[in-house]
Amino acid sequence: MTAETGAAGDADMEDGTIEYKNTEYGFSFALPESWKGYQIVDERWEGLAIGGRQGGEVVETGPLVSIRHPQWTSRNQRQDIPIMVFTLTQWDALQREEFHIGAAPVGPKELGRNSEYVFALPARYNFAFPTGYEEVEEILAGDPLQPD
Repeated sequence: MTAETGAAGDADMEDGTIEYKNTEYGFSFALPESWKGYQIVDERWEGLAIGGRQGGEVVETGPLVSIRHPQWTSRNQRQDIPIMVFTLTQWDALQREEFHIGAAPVGPKELGRNSEYVFALPARYNFAFPTGYEEVEEILAGDPLQPD
């Protein structure tokens, strides 16, 4: 897991929002001014085989880019905004139920896509209702992810 503080790819927008720009995968994400100074946490998602000889084994992996609120601390954890990154081939395989992610009975929710990747929100990402989950849901309701 690596973390970087939001700044380099940021742009303050005229409407008072902050834009996180991910040039590696080709998307931008609009955040409210209160998220200025956020961190990016890079992790990986794992896809497990369904049935057969490989049942339960990791058969796919990909990036999980989490946007972390600037007030997050190890003692006062807040809801991250997790964005799973799939290749188009991986996303199609997931839709065909060739693998699954996590124990939730539903899969990730597509937030957007470009010519190479699908960006998705993990199922049950906020299952523990951490501090700030309502704010994250409000942000997500505004269609903040824009593919390049």
